[in-house]
Amino acid sequence: MDEESLKQKAVTQELIDAVNSAEGSTWTAGKNVRFAGASLKDVKTLMGTLQDLDNSNVLPYKAPELLDLPDEFDWRTDPRAQNCPSLKEVRDQADCGSCWAFGSVEAMTDRVCIASKGQKKIHLSAEDVTSCCSLGDMGCSGGIPSTVYTYYKTAGIVDGGNYGDKSMCYSYQLQPCAHHSTSPHYKNCTGDEPTPSCAKKCVDNGASWSSSKHYGSGGYSVCQQGSGTNCAQAMMQEIYKNGPITGMFFVHQSFLSYKSGVYKAGFFFKDPMLGGHAIKILGWGTEKGTPYWLVANSWNADWGDHGFFKIERGTDQCQIENPIINGGPVAGQPKLQSTEELVV
Repeated sequence: MDEESLKQKAVTQELIDAVNSAEGSTWTAGKNVRFAGASLKDVKTLMGTLQDLDNSNVLPYKAPELLDLPDEFDWRTDPRAQNCPSLKEVRDQADCGSCWAFGSVEAMTDRVCIASKGQKKIHLSAEDVTSCCSLGDMGCSGGIPSTVYTYYKTAGIVDGGNYGDKSMCYSYQLQPCAHHSTSPHYKNCTGDEPTPSCAKKCVDNGASWSSSKHYGSGGYSVCQQGSGTNCAQAMMQEIYKNGPITGMFFVHQSFLSYKSGVYKAGFFFKDPMLGGHAIKILGWGTEKGTPYWLVANSWNADWGDHGFFKIERGTDQCQIENPIINGGPVAGQPKLQSTEELVV
């Protein structure tokens, strides 16, 4: 989009009405406080998932195991994760294009807990990744989700809470905000927050930086172009067996107004694409005949369906099942410390 187009309002009543009045629409649009008064340029900065055009960071392919799958699945209610509170958590990347970090550490955090049967509730720091990972990544200006899995393996990721949580090593340093709103919960976004410098020390609990690092044995892709694999089926197999996965898709303007239902980008109204966005996929199902993915976003719990959303499954909606983007959806094999392996 050109600069003039980016000056337009991110959320308009005309677009909301077009969605809600369209015959056959599978989702409901409405005003999310976070984007009230925001321009398209304001929100475009949140879409920080970059494409690795030379494929240097594509993760190795791992064929999925074939399991009998339920018609509907949600890790938030699965007994295997009953002692894993991170499955229900919605994080907030604030006014920063760090979704590439969030979508990765969220899935990793869940998987460590699931694999340990709830014994290891390690909350991996999105700030460590955002500020300290330099494997071609640029902090709030964007990054590549697959590099986070490489960083997890080579450098490790410290534990860290959300903004204001000082109970762990390195909390997220950017305060949640809303654009030009009267929100009682958030300050106004300024749009000029730089990426915080890498602290390289535990700024919250005073623990040792090195002892606060947690390591993974590396990530893999469950979907690969030319493998003959049905990407949607492979993603479901991986999610069900091992836990949530890091996913990526292209955000269209209408997505900013999502409130409920199964999202589809508009074909019956103008719906420009704003950029690539990384998220955590934690389940699937069918709603009123439309198959969907269940996804956790990182735009706080006031956005969408309490921070979560559903998007059409099986049609590569917004390229959420496209294996060309950085090797497709990413899944990690967590390791708690360099000497403590987990079987996932």
